[in-house]
Amino acid sequence: MRKIIVTTTINPPTEAILRYDAMEDWELIVIGDRKTPTDYRLDRGRYVSPTEQDAYDPLLSEAIGWNCIQRRNMGIVMAYEMGADVVALIDDDNIPEPTWGKEVRVGSEIEVSVYETSLEAFDPVGATNHGELWHRGYPLELLAQRSYGYPVVRRVQVDIDAGFWNGDPDIDAICRLEHAPECDFDRSLFPLTGSVMAPFNSQNTMLARRVLPYYFLYPYIGRMDDIWAAYYVQAHGFQAVFSEPSVFQDRNEHDLIRDMKAEIIGYTNNLALIRDLTKDPESIVAYLPGPAIRAWDLYRKHFERA
Repeated sequence: MRKIIVTTTINPPTEAILRYDAMEDWELIVIGDRKTPTDYRLDRGRYVSPTEQDAYDPLLSEAIGWNCIQRRNMGIVMAYEMGADVVALIDDDNIPEPTWGKEVRVGSEIEVSVYETSLEAFDPVGATNHGELWHRGYPLELLAQRSYGYPVVRRVQVDIDAGFWNGDPDIDAICRLEHAPECDFDRSLFPLTGSVMAPFNSQNTMLARRVLPYYFLYPYIGRMDDIWAAYYVQAHGFQAVFSEPSVFQDRNEHDLIRDMKAEIIGYTNNLALIRDLTKDPESIVAYLPGPAIRAWDLYRKHFERA
């Protein structure tokens, strides 16, 4: 099994990146940006400079844009064309626990706690010991209606393993402004999933190879890039499972008001998008600006050729 970690950074090698680079049974691809130091170096991994990205696919590189986390789309394509069976997406401020990556559940059938819900979306964070919080991208209209009860344990085929994160978790800006949390999730509650689609992010997530042609971090839609990617792949029938925290997020500095402004597109569209996706996955194009659609089309050409 070929396992490749993909991340992007504008920083010098962080503590997190150095730890991933030291993992001998994983390969690491770091996608650089125009703000990344020109002397960026890794011991084992592959650093892909902006110049190399432009040479690899100049049209896609230009269409994605610069100084944005969506640059990691270039790494996903590269990992696929290198023959990756599993691609792990991580953020450069997510420090791995010693057990990270030791067990790969993607592609396996495992026992999972499944929460049944009559709502259009499932919030995995609310099912934990931090039920006062919610996952970034969960429709705000559904928050007051969340109800969990007791899950049913079932065997589930895992296409996506969305690992949780201790420390400062991936919640939306409104939730972070209100609670300013420092989380320690109860590991005994995992793995879990819901009976309907759920938001998952790209900060500590493993994807099966067959998911990659459908998974694209949409640029030009603010902080919904990975959330809408998550909803889209689930609309195509891929199963996401949420696993116990395997990283500690030593969160990079954020302006929460700016984050909130970048999430408004989700606050106003997430529920409608989910309803449309359940009828037709390709309805997502109605929610995307033209430059995002162009980048997505160029991205998908790589998988058509493969």
